[in-house]
Amino acid sequence: MKTILFILAFLLCSNVYAQITPSTKAFKPTEVYHSDNLIVIQVSENAFVHTSYLQTNDFGNVPCNGMIVRNSNEAIVFDTPTNDSSSNELIKFIKVKLHCKINAIVPTHFHSDCLGGLAAFHKQNIPSFANFSTIELTKANNVVNPKNGFKDDLKLSLGKSFAMVKYFGQGHTKDNVVGYFPSENILFGGCLIKELDATKGYLGDANLADWSNTVLKIKKQYPNLKIVIPGHGAIGGSELLDYTIQLFQF
Repeated sequence: MKTILFILAFLLCSNVYAQITPSTKAFKPTEVYHSDNLIVIQVSENAFVHTSYLQTNDFGNVPCNGMIVRNSNEAIVFDTPTNDSSSNELIKFIKVKLHCKINAIVPTHFHSDCLGGLAAFHKQNIPSFANFSTIELTKANNVVNPKNGFKDDLKLSLGKSFAMVKYFGQGHTKDNVVGYFPSENILFGGCLIKELDATKGYLGDANLADWSNTVLKIKKQYPNLKIVIPGHGAIGGSELLDYTIQLFQF
């Protein structure tokens, strides 16, 4: 009994663990890096969630997720940590601990929780890719902008595999895209996708009328997802898509 209670307490202590569902039980999430500013949790054989923190006026010190996927000593990162210091930690972890070359960094929209550490990746000559709309918005907001753009979707090579980036429509922002890792059927939804029981969060750049329909398109495109990673909070399965659709339905 004591052993069971210890395990339950351990799982509940981390946001990433908190909503483990039947769709995510095949691989036990494991923390592989922890500092004051950055946490990395392995959620499948070749995918990791990186979590850093953003101090906000309205929501306090907010944990912000990104994703790392790897294959054959190559990696792709979706969303930077929130600042250059945390991004340098992540880059070092991927190179030294995972023994991977970083092929690309992909911010999923223009907010600082997605690209606040982009300059650190550029300093390491890591190519950055984003929706053309994201690049326009970063320029308009005078923040570091990604160097390579795409319109609707992008396929990025990853060792003997690949990852996809795709725009499905407006929601959290007008430029938000998602990342998909086909070999393990994992979706990084970014801030377009909410964790279970989340509030609507920051809506300053949102399109509330389109949000549910955009996520419905994602659900139809990827009907058999094993893991869904939201921009903030706990991972889950396709139930995160259902929850987000319901949250923003009129």
